[in-house]
This record gives sequence, C-alpha cells and structure tokens, in this order.
Amino acid sequence: MRKGVDQREGKAGKWKAPDTPAEESGKSSFERIYEVVERIPRGTVATYGQIAALAGNKRWARVVGYALHANPDPDRIPCYRVVNREGRVSKAFAFGGENEQISLLEADGIPCPDGVVDLKKYQWKTVTL
Repeated sequence: MRKGVDQREGKAGKWKAPDTPAEESGKSSFERIYEVVERIPRGTVATYGQIAALAGNKRWARVVGYALHANPDPDRIPCYRVVNREGRVSKAFAFGGENEQISLLEADGIPCPDGVVDLKKYQWKTVTL
C-alpha cells in the first residue's frame, strides 16, 4: 500500500491508517486526530481508543478527548461521532452537552437509547497497522 492512501470501502467504511508513524509525519497529534475523525463515515461511530490507534499512537485516547474538545471546525470534523469504549456518549460533549451529541448521532441514523450506541452494529470498521 502507498503511504497515506485512503482505503475506505463501501458502506462498511473501512479505512487503513497511514503507514507513516505519528512522530515521523511532521504533523501534531491534534492534526492527525482531526484527519482520522474527518473520515468517520456518516452512520458510524468510533471510540477514542480507535481514533488514537488510527492517528498513530494507541495510548492517545485521552489526547483524542482533548483534541475533540478543542475542535476548531465542528462542521468539518464530526467529533460527535466519537464515543467511549462502551459506546457511551460524552457527558461533557463540547458543543452542547450529551443531548446534543445524541441528537446529532440520531440525525446520522444511529440510535442512542440511554446515551449508548450499539458498537457491534454502528462502530466504524477500520484496519490498523
């Protein structure tokens, strides 16, 4: 595979992380996180840990949270599509609270009973290196 090639495929939304390690890309951790979050297909969600791994460091789950809280362009970077490892929405969703995140996910066709997404059904299918 060529470096940095987007390998999304069909409805499953599969995407493979870039081959370039995070520390060699010349981009900040936030920039790499935003690039991954931009690719989450409508109708799917990703976990903080999943985004961290795809951005180049599986230990960045908390950094993902910090980055999403500082999201410079919510219209382009759909941070509401990121949930915790149990599928729960964020109680501190940066752009209007958990009810707003639930509303945005439901508008994407993702049900959130009691603020929880069924990850078996709606988690973005990705390939990590």
